[in-house]
Amino acid sequence: MHNFFRLLSAGPMFFVSAWLLMLFAGIEHAHVGIHPFGYLTSMVLTIGLWLVVSPAIAAVARGAVNTLTLNRDWRRRDDRTATSL
Repeated sequence: MHNFFRLLSAGPMFFVSAWLLMLFAGIEHAHVGIHPFGYLTSMVLTIGLWLVVSPAIAAVARGAVNTLTLNRDWRRRDDRTATSL
């Protein structure tokens, strides 16, 4: 049930992140060298960023879980070796 509510909270965060991107692009456009853009363009850019960044985040999270699993398996193997001696 916890994952369901996390998924529901991702929707509003999309709109907030698109709005923040639009604000910061409007503030920093002269320094970065871009033209300020509107909310719809910001939403398209946010979708692109989420599609690029989310697989990287998932890979890092999966690597952390696999590392923890490997460490746990090695500890179990060490415990069995120590008890068999």
